[in-house]
Amino acid sequence: MKLNPTFTKLAILAVVTVLLGIVLGQIGGLVHERQWRQREAATNVEQSLAGAQVFAGPLLVRDCKETWVVRGPDKKESQESRAFELTSSPATLKIGGALSPEARYRGLFKVNTYVGQLDVEARWDRLAALVPHAEHPNGQLSCSDATVVVALSDPRGIRSAELKRNGQALEVLPGAEHGTLRGLHAVLPDLHAGEPLALSLKLNLVGSQRLGMVPAADDTEVALQSSWPHPSFTGQFLPLEHHIGASGFSARWRVSSLASTAVADLQAGHALPDLSGDVDSSSSGYAAEPRSAPKGGLDVLAVSLIDPVNPYVMADRAIKYGLMFVALTFVTVGLTELLTGRRVHPVQYLLVGLAISLFFLLLLSLSEHMDFLKAYLVAAAAAAAVLTQYAAAMLGGWLRGLAFGGGIALLYGALYVLLRQEQTALVIGAVLLFAVLAAIMTLTRKLDWYRLGAAEQA
Repeated sequence: MKLNPTFTKLAILAVVTVLLGIVLGQIGGLVHERQWRQREAATNVEQSLAGAQVFAGPLLVRDCKETWVVRGPDKKESQESRAFELTSSPATLKIGGALSPEARYRGLFKVNTYVGQLDVEARWDRLAALVPHAEHPNGQLSCSDATVVVALSDPRGIRSAELKRNGQALEVLPGAEHGTLRGLHAVLPDLHAGEPLALSLKLNLVGSQRLGMVPAADDTEVALQSSWPHPSFTGQFLPLEHHIGASGFSARWRVSSLASTAVADLQAGHALPDLSGDVDSSSSGYAAEPRSAPKGGLDVLAVSLIDPVNPYVMADRAIKYGLMFVALTFVTVGLTELLTGRRVHPVQYLLVGLAISLFFLLLLSLSEHMDFLKAYLVAAAAAAAVLTQYAAAMLGGWLRGLAFGGGIALLYGALYVLLRQEQTALVIGAVLLFAVLAAIMTLTRKLDWYRLGAAEQA
């Protein structure tokens, strides 16, 4: 039985498409390997410099001890004791800060770091929480001087710290002196329960990619600004207001203790949240929360310095449209065969598909050395030029070749729009595919497929 040439060719083209899918899969694997190496570079920078920073405090801590005499059944006396800790959080906490971004490199891979200058103002209306109370009738109390504790997730990032009490400088010491927290502390002698207390802190620190603040006061206000134009706001609290422009961003938060358990959790010595992990770099506004949500018990408000045009993220998204590109190109060539009678060999289909597939590899390699838009334009122009001259020979004329190359260029333009317009990518892709299908149906609406197959078989 003689096989129908049309269906035989379709079967061969299906095999060619599968082979091209394998090629695209290998290129996608290379993209994932480069993404892993970029994360490895970020980890290396964090280990050598400082990681994502979380700031908490200031918190007042006082160690106390109660001793009492116990009379046994034999009327002998023995002394017992208990140690306990008193804590007090500010009534109001105001944090103002400026982040100066600094790019660090490990080979080809860029890691966003920053130098932060934080100005912290904390006020206590009263210090009754630091006054000890005996639990036994004859208990004797003794307490150390209170200390002010400031916690940081990575103290290696501290460059300088200046702490003042009512305008007078205090000696800043390393260590947080409370639970498992790390950071710095200072001794506060001669505190009086009936007097208010005001503390000011100027902290200069460095960190990588993300900065978080714990709202550890009855009323917390945070205002941050930076020259980085692509912030991503995460954590349990988004800013009340923010402004993002080409010159940078500014944002302001306000959190009440009625809306957060951070005060009680910090006093209990809970660990700071972990802001490590992937940063969603797909947009320049708010990030997808599940991807960069902090891990830990304390509430936090945070900002990340992201790259909205990450070449590996963009290349990975582009490859997802690779098979669609191959299918649309094959459909175009097939229609040209049907409408002009020009026969195209399956090997030619394979070469055209390989040229389209290698565009993504060229895009990936160039984007590591230049701006993504420039890399995209160079790769697209190279692929369109090669396909234009090849199509001129394959389809029998420069006019057809130029039309084919123009269609390829339009496809690359549509792909770039899809990559940049993430929020509307689905609707743009759906409209594009529907338009292509409508064009195919219009061009072939009068074609007699039965006679075509019979003619080729004869």
